[in-house]
Amino acid sequence: MNNFSNIDPSIFAKRKRKNRIGLTLSTVAMTLGMIFLMWILSVLFFKGFSALGLSLFTQSTPAPGSEGGGLANAIVGSLMLVGCCTIISTPIGVLAGLYLSEYGDRSRIAAITRFVTDIMLSAPSIVIGLFVYAFVVAQVRHFSGWAGTIALALIAIPVVVRTTENMLRLVPGSLREAAYALGTPKWKVAFMITLRAAQSGVMTGILLSLARVSGETAPLLFTALNNQFFSTNMNAPMANLPVVIFQFAMSPYDNWVELAWGGALLITFAVLGLNILARVVFRQKVQG
Repeated sequence: MNNFSNIDPSIFAKRKRKNRIGLTLSTVAMTLGMIFLMWILSVLFFKGFSALGLSLFTQSTPAPGSEGGGLANAIVGSLMLVGCCTIISTPIGVLAGLYLSEYGDRSRIAAITRFVTDIMLSAPSIVIGLFVYAFVVAQVRHFSGWAGTIALALIAIPVVVRTTENMLRLVPGSLREAAYALGTPKWKVAFMITLRAAQSGVMTGILLSLARVSGETAPLLFTALNNQFFSTNMNAPMANLPVVIFQFAMSPYDNWVELAWGGALLITFAVLGLNILARVVFRQKVQG
């Protein structure tokens, strides 16, 4: 049995002082972060709410110097770009993460995949936009929604891959062993047991990728560009909220600046709503 009676009380006092200092610094850092976050959100809500209205969702972006207008073309364009990006990035990212977790322990291909994934995670989005511009836009000689979708997918896929792999590795090995003991083939264990057990974490990764690409502006400037008119043609330049916000926020027209604040608020609400919806749905599913 350890005897602490002979330990100098000053040692405990020193540790308590260090603990108080650490807790104080952590609390101050958290408080400063929350203050700046609330400041940004309050300014966004205050200026963005003034632009909300029916016309924001029913009218297209106005011409320079004109009054009224909305962001209908940009909203539809962003929904199409992000939707197509999700359709492409989700299966690729989930399957790649599943392979890395279940089959890629000693594979050279898996090591290369992880290396490339880490590089793409840290690559600036404007570099990815330039890459897609050089290999897609410059070859077909026009901007398009498909080029923007490819750029966004290249940003989203590494996030889904890394999150899926990490979530699958958190699944207890005993769950896999029990399935193997019943004679279940490995591919069925991976898809039907391991992936299903980590589905909430995988969905979190998908939502993180959506949050990442929803506000990306630089890749779309080089790929989808913009369109003042309402268009659903993915093979042509397409309006989107990030680029419209970027252009309108720097314009000298008050109407455009107001619409930019409204668009920024819409993106914030969309990301927040997706996260809340996923948490509520999966919490109820787990409890049920």
